[in-house]
Amino acid sequence: MFKKILTLLLLVVIAFSAVMTSGAPVKAQAKKLKIALSLPDLAFPFFVNMAKQAQDEAAKLGDVTVDILDGQNKTDKQTADLESVIANKYDGLLVSPVTADAMAPAVQEVVDAKIPVVTIDRNVSNVKTLAHVGADNVKGGEQQANLILKMFPKGAKIFNLQGTPGASPAIDRNKGLHNILDGKADYKIVFEQTANFRRDDGLKVAEAALAANDVPDVINCANDDMALGVIEALKAKNLVGKVVVIGFDALPEALLSIKSGELTGSVEQTPGLQTRTALQVMVDHLRNSKEPTQHDTYLTPVMITKDNLQDAERIKEIEAPATAAATMEATAAK
Repeated sequence: MFKKILTLLLLVVIAFSAVMTSGAPVKAQAKKLKIALSLPDLAFPFFVNMAKQAQDEAAKLGDVTVDILDGQNKTDKQTADLESVIANKYDGLLVSPVTADAMAPAVQEVVDAKIPVVTIDRNVSNVKTLAHVGADNVKGGEQQANLILKMFPKGAKIFNLQGTPGASPAIDRNKGLHNILDGKADYKIVFEQTANFRRDDGLKVAEAALAANDVPDVINCANDDMALGVIEALKAKNLVGKVVVIGFDALPEALLSIKSGELTGSVEQTPGLQTRTALQVMVDHLRNSKEPTQHDTYLTPVMITKDNLQDAERIKEIEAPATAAATMEATAAK
């Protein structure tokens, strides 16, 4: 009996020794997480990209599921989505609110349910969330104004198309533009109106503005969708190339437009980096109980023009087709 016990103990010691000397650390299995990503409106290519970036980062992190919720640009729809986050007991919520004030009560409900919240791109008013990750939209608006000053050192007449009323990026980008241009007598904003971040509204608002005013030197837009709508309005009047158009977001279609010379510039705010950073903050908090070192993380926007097109976050998306075509041509020539 004693020999059997001794043999058993010896086997246990050998097995333990093998584990300790194998060089492979013993890891606890990562906690599986279910996280919701609530976006304002998947009709916007900008937010579709954010959704893709989040799911790609989730796959890299491992055992993380990200469910995408489409707010359809309606506060009642996004509110219902956030209520479902509570009902379905998600581990965490990433949210870009339709508007900062109207969505505050729903976000507060999620916080009160002890579900951590990180806001992305758009912020929310007066709610103590875990963190916010976004671009410094005031600086982005200032970059638009500085490009106008550079291109028109003696002054300019400007149309300014604003984003969705109440959305924090729309407020901040407009503030940045006015920070630089207000008080400069030679720079006159002769027309200013919301076009709701939408391409069709950008087209319609530009048509109305051009019909009621002299042709401006610049049409500044708070996002690329509106800017691309403006370009369509200019084409109808044979004004492309005669009016400087400035956008914001550096969408692939906007990058192509910059390359062709129709769009002068667009502010890059690295939405992919915003989304991945926000998800990393959330997962680190849920798995490691880590609190962010700071609540707000603001990425500095960069103005993209023909001179620095390669600095755009999504430049590879417009280069890929050209690369594929070149490869096909080379193969056919062999």
